[in-house]
Amino acid sequence: MTASSSRSMISRGGFGLASGTTAAVLAGVIFGFLWMAVIGVTLALVTGLPARPPLLAGMLAGLGGAAALLVLSGRARRWGAMAAALIVLVAASFGAPFGLAPAEGAVWQGIALLLFAGLTGQSLWMCLGDAVPGRLRRYDFERLIIRIAKGAGYIVFSVFVALPFYVMVMTSLKSQAALLANPLDFSIDITRADIFSSYTELFTRFNFGTYLLNSGIVSLSTVFLTLLISVPGAYAVARLRFRGREAFARSILLIYMVPAIVLVLPLYTVFSQLELRNTLVGLLIVYPATTIPVALYMLQGYFRGLPAEMEEAGLMDGLSRLGVIARITMPLSLPALASVSLYVFMIAWNEFLFAFMFLDDPGIFTLPRGVASLNSSELPRELMMAGAVIATVPIMVIFVWLERFMVQGLSAGAVKG
Repeated sequence: MTASSSRSMISRGGFGLASGTTAAVLAGVIFGFLWMAVIGVTLALVTGLPARPPLLAGMLAGLGGAAALLVLSGRARRWGAMAAALIVLVAASFGAPFGLAPAEGAVWQGIALLLFAGLTGQSLWMCLGDAVPGRLRRYDFERLIIRIAKGAGYIVFSVFVALPFYVMVMTSLKSQAALLANPLDFSIDITRADIFSSYTELFTRFNFGTYLLNSGIVSLSTVFLTLLISVPGAYAVARLRFRGREAFARSILLIYMVPAIVLVLPLYTVFSQLELRNTLVGLLIVYPATTIPVALYMLQGYFRGLPAEMEEAGLMDGLSRLGVIARITMPLSLPALASVSLYVFMIAWNEFLFAFMFLDDPGIFTLPRGVASLNSSELPRELMMAGAVIATVPIMVIFVWLERFMVQGLSAGAVKG
């Protein structure tokens, strides 16, 4: 940052609460606390050692890094913040920064120290890289505060997502004896020959291959049926003029005002009388009925944003309405269709309540119903965790693969609708 840009951030009137120093103190305390808590807990989980993150020392180290950022300039700011955080942390915790003796897991402690210094310094640099100690204009001060809040939010959100998944995976890879010996030790011995025994047992003894196949059939069929009905329905709401169109468009999501637990008992009775209970056909009636409204809502907003002139030109060239939808509207709506398909697929893949109530035959269990069957005191806990991993990983891979389409479809529908 140049001297002129630094001076432009400083307003007249000396120092006050709206200053770079205030933002630096706030950032140092927040990021020092967060990274110390995250790395300390991670150290305990990975190693099994009784590590205790010294949160006060972490906040002091964050303050030291923030002070280095304000004092230094140029590229030295980032490295200075990292070095200051590391030095202050070690000094504040008197050689035992994680409550462990220096010889106890020394390599892991060293890695944790470097990670803390690097992540804290990098976070401070990204938020305060252009901050100056003096009083700031209101806009510049608010911009720094927003950066700090956004960075803290990313850290907290990532931890809440990653930590349960890590615990789930590590539990599935441990033996029953290790879990009984120390249920809170989530380290893993990769030299064990039977490290994947839980997954092997699920597919050989509990028929999880069939559960995967059933979930795939139900989810893909739900996506197909939902799009088959919602695409022409959303097009009609977006393009055609008929009595009650606006009222229908506003009431599409009313079905979500009724909790699923209220519907499941009447449906259980009706499906039992129609001999649809304990069949995948029953699920293929219920799942599209719950996903079509949200698909209609998402697609009609996107269709309204498409240029109507192209569709009118297709009608003038002799295409029918269905031909216009198939040849013009749908190719232009691929991002929206991908986002709706992904959303519907995730709902059908993860749905548990109806599958639990309607399915009794293990031969037609879906994955959520199969995982629930493992929740027994007679079965080791690692089996249920392995089943949860099997149910989670495919949908995570699909989501990461299609996430960009989902964002495009949701944002376009929200703005154009």
